[in-house]
Amino acid sequence: MGKHGKHLVWDWNGTLLDDIEAVIGATNAAFAELGLEPITLARYRELYTVPVPKFYERLMGRLPTDAEWVLMDAAFHRHYWQRAEACVLTAGAAELLAARQASGFTQSLLSLAPHTELVPLVRRHGIEARFLRVDGRVGASTEGKSAHMVRHLAALKGVDPARIVVIGDAADDARAAAHVGARAVLYTGGSHSRASLEVAGVPVVDSLTEAVAVAEELV
Repeated sequence: MGKHGKHLVWDWNGTLLDDIEAVIGATNAAFAELGLEPITLARYRELYTVPVPKFYERLMGRLPTDAEWVLMDAAFHRHYWQRAEACVLTAGAAELLAARQASGFTQSLLSLAPHTELVPLVRRHGIEARFLRVDGRVGASTEGKSAHMVRHLAALKGVDPARIVVIGDAADDARAAAHVGARAVLYTGGSHSRASLEVAGVPVVDSLTEAVAVAEELV
């Protein structure tokens, strides 16, 4: 492994990729198709959770049926990927990734975005070579990140979970980290409000620069 065995596992959407406006736009476009009222950014951050059907339960007062979920998921992704191409990396992300790689530390990327969509987008932003691995979701979109984290770490081989910090924008990132015995730092620029992140019981920060600094202290 890299220097001192420290390793960062980065989230993509809402963390390295500044896509929250695209997410809100796609969510409301999908809601319009489904007959749901539009949602504000503040309300989205208050209610959003993973697995995503639970988010719809908070909105609708009930879990969507399997048939409803298929329609909801397809509508959101259709609108989201139309917008994703215009999204940029979060301020400072490219520089942080480059500096960390140059310093001999290792890092990887794990996302719940579909793998076939994720990899080309990461590549277009010119940062694929910064990571030991880039893993997106393969399979159903109703899972949280914990199971994916187990597979991601198994593929990394030899990475000690006690020397890993997950940097993400969702409480689910903290749960996934805890599931494998890693630490987590959560960033407020994405899908959750600060208040909803703080209940995860891990450090919460307002910039990726701060996230990396806190991660270094944790491991």
